[in-house]
Amino acid sequence: MSTEGSGGGFYLIGIVAELAGMHPQTLRLYERRGLLRPSRSAGRTRRYTDADLARLQRIQTLSEAGLNIAGIERVLELEQQLVDAQERLVSAAGELEAARREHREEMEQARRSMRAEVVVVTRGETALVPVERRGPHNQGR
Repeated sequence: MSTEGSGGGFYLIGIVAELAGMHPQTLRLYERRGLLRPSRSAGRTRRYTDADLARLQRIQTLSEAGLNIAGIERVLELEQQLVDAQERLVSAAGELEAARREHREEMEQARRSMRAEVVVVTRGETALVPVERRGPHNQGR
């Protein structure tokens, strides 16, 4: 079935067509429309992966739901945009958390270096509150 064992090998178009229960020409049509993108061997033979098979199953599910090829193209495009947006969101959340930690550290360093306390005000602003310190240097003041 697979030229390099299952779970990472390649499948030829005839095997994929048989597994999917469709004609190889349908797979070629899907490739022309950009729905599938199998890799090619040095001899230009199509080589389908497990990911290609999973995508083909998604295409079949959408087709069975009544979508035409244009509809399937749009759904797959939107699904990819969603995946991309989710990846950007995860990345942005990580960057935000790193910036938040950095700012907290800066605030803590500033607090330690001042003669006043830095207090976070509920509106998101900060206020300086004088702190009276009693020690040998400022007893008479």
